[in-house]
Amino acid sequence: MEELTNVNKRAHKLMLNNRRTCNLTGINDVLSFDENEIILETEQGMLMIKGNELHVSRLTLDKGEVDVDGRVDSFTYSEQAGIGAKGESLLARLFK
Repeated sequence: MEELTNVNKRAHKLMLNNRRTCNLTGINDVLSFDENEIILETEQGMLMIKGNELHVSRLTLDKGEVDVDGRVDSFTYSEQAGIGAKGESLLARLFK
């Protein structure tokens, strides 16, 4: 039964070029974004991208693809299991 659920998952890939452009696949949703932080729900868990002058230049959720421009300082993954748990805020769940 587990094999059937994995068939529906898209491969998650992150490609960063010169810390200025980033291409991501396996994206389920964009939860929030501003100039300094983008929070994505991926097939591998929650992903927080931090940097300066960040822009989502292309978003294709039906294909699960996102392109980000700007200066990327860090990527932080957290487990996806905590989504929606106990009414906590998103940031509280990310920084456990």
